[in-house]
Amino acid sequence: MVLSSVDRQESRKRPPVAMITGITGQDGGYLAELLLRKGYVVHGLGRDVAKMESGRLADMASRNPGLSLHAFDMVQGGRIHELVEQIEPDEIYNLAAQSHVQKSFEEPDYTIDVNATGTVRLLNAIVKLGMERSTRFYQASSSEMFGHATVGGMQSEETPFHPLNPYAVAKHAAFEATNNFREAYGLHASNGILFNHESPFRAPTFVTRKISLAVAAVHFGSEECLKLGNLDTRRDWGHARDYVEGMWLMLQQPEPGDYVLATGVNRSVREFVEIAFREIGREVEWRGSGIGEEGFDVASGRRLVAVDPKFFRPTDVNATLGNASRARAVLGWTARTSFDQLVREMVEADIRRIESSTRSGASHSV
Repeated sequence: MVLSSVDRQESRKRPPVAMITGITGQDGGYLAELLLRKGYVVHGLGRDVAKMESGRLADMASRNPGLSLHAFDMVQGGRIHELVEQIEPDEIYNLAAQSHVQKSFEEPDYTIDVNATGTVRLLNAIVKLGMERSTRFYQASSSEMFGHATVGGMQSEETPFHPLNPYAVAKHAAFEATNNFREAYGLHASNGILFNHESPFRAPTFVTRKISLAVAAVHFGSEECLKLGNLDTRRDWGHARDYVEGMWLMLQQPEPGDYVLATGVNRSVREFVEIAFREIGREVEWRGSGIGEEGFDVASGRRLVAVDPKFFRPTDVNATLGNASRARAVLGWTARTSFDQLVREMVEADIRRIESSTRSGASHSV
């Protein structure tokens, strides 16, 4: 029987309290919405104060008195300790990270400090405050930790890790730290090994959102060509809205554990581009090969896509494919949003953003 946070709080006569680090990211927003619907008091922590004071989060906070937002940085050990002590959370969801792979090559030291050492600071605060028996902890791990492991096959909780970039190295360290605190202190701490999950709230620096923004711009007459890296990179892509439910389910289990969340299907960047342009009535025809490959609109002959070598990574994972059978069996979790639905939702959202910004005279680059 699953023992929910609401059940655990009945004797304390107060709503369950959750703390979400990295609330300004796409996952943080979806998770906050989910927990608020379930009757939680939610404390969101983020480094980007501007994002907390405007847009999606500010609107959510204005409509939900149960949501409080706090300025916070994973490199500030004292601030972490202070907030954990002040909030006394029943559940902590550690979503804060420097999450861009390319940036991790440019700033590996900062990536390690935030993603790995920051996680240890947070876990240590729980123990130092004597909260290891009352607070449950979720660590946002990543499929990037697998690297080229079992090339062509599926990755599960039993697949060995072989990280190929500083982001993945840092996430691997945080994964091991979470397991160590679980074993050493009896902390209910779980790792969610999440495969790629996207949404209309994905940052524009990620390839999926870059594509949806470019397609929406073309829909409104933009002549700019979309420039991408490896078109044949394949990813197991799901929707963030589905994946945050899996995060919550992990912390409702009697025992902690590590779980892969994935769709079990992977698609290429090329396919993402084709489906996205199809949403605005453009059929892409590919010509050339390698770095000289380009995508053209079948009807008009206009060049829509080009390959740019500057978007290739020093080392990259060619394909990811996740096996979420443990999550299905234990958590009852499954990805509900199809790839086509995900792409459609992202393109439609960016079209609406451009329409809105055009009316207001604002930029539509966010």
